[in-house]
Amino acid sequence: MDLKIAGRKAIVCASSEGLGFACARALAEAGCEVVMNGRRAEKLEAAATELRQRTGALVRTVVADVATDAGRDALLAACPEPDILVTNSGGPPKKDFRELTRADWEAALNTNMLAAVALITRTVDGMMARNFGRIVNITSMTSVRPVVNLDLSNATRLGLSGFVAGVSRQVAGRNVAINNLLPGSFATARAQALAADLEAVSRSVPAGRMGDPDEFGDACAFLCGASAGYIVGQNILIDGGFCMNAL
Repeated sequence: MDLKIAGRKAIVCASSEGLGFACARALAEAGCEVVMNGRRAEKLEAAATELRQRTGALVRTVVADVATDAGRDALLAACPEPDILVTNSGGPPKKDFRELTRADWEAALNTNMLAAVALITRTVDGMMARNFGRIVNITSMTSVRPVVNLDLSNATRLGLSGFVAGVSRQVAGRNVAINNLLPGSFATARAQALAADLEAVSRSVPAGRMGDPDEFGDACAFLCGASAGYIVGQNILIDGGFCMNAL
């Protein structure tokens, strides 16, 4: 399927591995110029080299922590007029809610909500002026199905969903579509960190397996495609049927 985004400029945050890398891969295969981001230079450059060899796309890297003002400045200096923005961040730690400190809450809020809000705020007007923009936020199924002891994720991801619900409707008329992708259990390092028994997790999913990151990346690329402009403000679960939601 031709997504009609060849030549578009895309920023993919936290893309040196896992779901972020899968999204960068899918956008590169669709013909986009991709700016990859991560905090570890060696790992990021290795991922970018793999992507260049795999797709032949123009791929640049920015080593930065996008949860900081300086990190976001560096990212947007490398790509000041992105057509596509994929926000992503590492998930907060698993912890009993009684043990959470104010510092824990502030860190999670900054990393998992406010960083994405800031990037959206800084890029959306340019997208509107150019009459094309696609923003996909990688959040979590915890925003619709809270998980015990992942309260930092439950709350901050839901906060980002609320922000997107309002803002996405304000910009849709200029062909700027903002949506959230909510991953369930995927075969990534994050899943291994949260679950001791991955086979048990697989058995709990109606699809009978963990998700393949490439499946997630392809879904993200579709939402960034030219034909996805009528999908606005949605929270799209990719979880193998785990969340039993009728709506």
